[in-house]
Amino acid sequence: MRELRGIGASPGGAAGPVYRLAPPPALPPPAHTVDAEAEKAAVRNAVLAVAADLTRLADTTRDTTAAEVLRAQVLMAQDETLIDAADIAIDDGADAPHAITDVLAVHRAAFEAAGGYLAERTSDLDDLRDRLVAACLGLPMPGVPNPGHPYLLIARDLAPADTAGLEPALVLGLVTAEGGPTSHTAILARTLGIPAVVRCAGILDVTDGALVSLDGGSGVVVAGVSAETVTTVNTDRLAQIERRARSQGPGRTADGHPIALLANIGSARDLTGEVEGVGLFRTELLYLDRTDPPSHEEQVAAYADVFAALPGRKVVVRTLDAGADKPLPFLRLADEPNPALGIRGLRVARQTPSVLTTQLAAIAAAAAAADADVWVMAPMVATAAEAAAFTESCREHGLPTAGVMIEVPAAALRAGQVLSHVDFLSIGTNDLSQYTFAADRMCGDLADLLDPWQPALVALIASCAAAGVEAGKPVGVCGESAADPAFALVLAGLGITSLSMAPRSIPAVREALAAHTLDECRQIAEAAAAAPSPEAARAAAAGASRQLRYADGLSVR
Repeated sequence: MRELRGIGASPGGAAGPVYRLAPPPALPPPAHTVDAEAEKAAVRNAVLAVAADLTRLADTTRDTTAAEVLRAQVLMAQDETLIDAADIAIDDGADAPHAITDVLAVHRAAFEAAGGYLAERTSDLDDLRDRLVAACLGLPMPGVPNPGHPYLLIARDLAPADTAGLEPALVLGLVTAEGGPTSHTAILARTLGIPAVVRCAGILDVTDGALVSLDGGSGVVVAGVSAETVTTVNTDRLAQIERRARSQGPGRTADGHPIALLANIGSARDLTGEVEGVGLFRTELLYLDRTDPPSHEEQVAAYADVFAALPGRKVVVRTLDAGADKPLPFLRLADEPNPALGIRGLRVARQTPSVLTTQLAAIAAAAAAADADVWVMAPMVATAAEAAAFTESCREHGLPTAGVMIEVPAAALRAGQVLSHVDFLSIGTNDLSQYTFAADRMCGDLADLLDPWQPALVALIASCAAAGVEAGKPVGVCGESAADPAFALVLAGLGITSLSMAPRSIPAVREALAAHTLDECRQIAEAAAAAPSPEAARAAAAGASRQLRYADGLSVR
């Protein structure tokens, strides 16, 4: 057996034979002579075929984030500037596959140079290139294998089109050599409930068909396990899935202390099963890939769909989280040398205040016609003054419950002052990690710094929770870290009042909380907070949990 270690990205265990993602099509040698018109037609036919395939995947995927990325790929493929550039390359003697490859290489270099959000999309361009080349060559689209039985999927990384069609009954687990805990692959794995490990060095050296086990919590991957181990791991996994499927009711510790378990969604389509409410309603889907902002009426209709589905329950709406690092054409923002530190989130209102006021008016109109308990929060708030101004704007629009996201260390350090102006805080651990450690969320080489168990991040969360307790106001976590059942115990022990995550992650977190009292959660949190590293924090929390359960004579609850 050989033990490999990566970063746990989606909790749970899985085992089985591994199969790797199909490789991209090999580019043939350049043609010596070409029929220019035939090659141009081949490019256009490839664009039509790929656009149709990606649109089908976008329409059928259950994940709105994946659908959004796939539709953006369709727009890239259909971009007339790309097709025109391919025509020019063909006129210069290139065949269709090489023309596409060369043109997209230029686009890729431009995306990398732009940095920020566009740099994150280079893998989407690579996937688009591979699909267009395959279509030109008459080859099957690259993608996920189907050996006819359940397996573990291994890959360098996964493109959105690969992850969009994953079936949890077939793909038992994911292991990638690259990526990070906040990558698209990791987020979708949690959405689908598929155990996953990312940034696992050596995984690509494992041969197809080898038996492997993975632990999506600890990040441990073992190659060369026995068939008996595979059976045991998967039997335990199925029993766990069945038990969690029966799990219902609000989130509570074993002694009845409430910890609200809420859903992260992008639209009403993401509401699967019964949920207590929504802790993060991302509104960006309405704005993406548009040359004009959505109208007041369009926004009211979209918000009303979600509110109508959750009568009497809390829905926390995040105002538009976009800007230079997530470019929207209609904002017409200037290029910035460091977009992640520029005009994004609430800061967009500095230059285009009508975007925020129109959105708040639409949220208020939809809320007035529904029974949902609508809360509103702003992203990228750095100071108490910004929080106060946002709350005042919410009040002016008739929205009674206003809060802000804690993603900037400055706001976390002054959480008490921020809370004096708002009704609640919601900690976005993904961005708070990024800014605390000066580590880009999409930089796989720095994935270890984005581990939510990092002591500095735990300390910032603890200070925000303590400020909430002192002010008597709720402080939640809506970052992906909330979906980790072990970390949820730490968050509860620190004083966090709600956890928001992908709906499929809720049963596992509910089960973890129900197995521990609030006092036990506090002891687990103390053990984790005192640890010097993420690995030590995980081990300390796990050790404290085991010790407490044995001490109570409850080794099996």
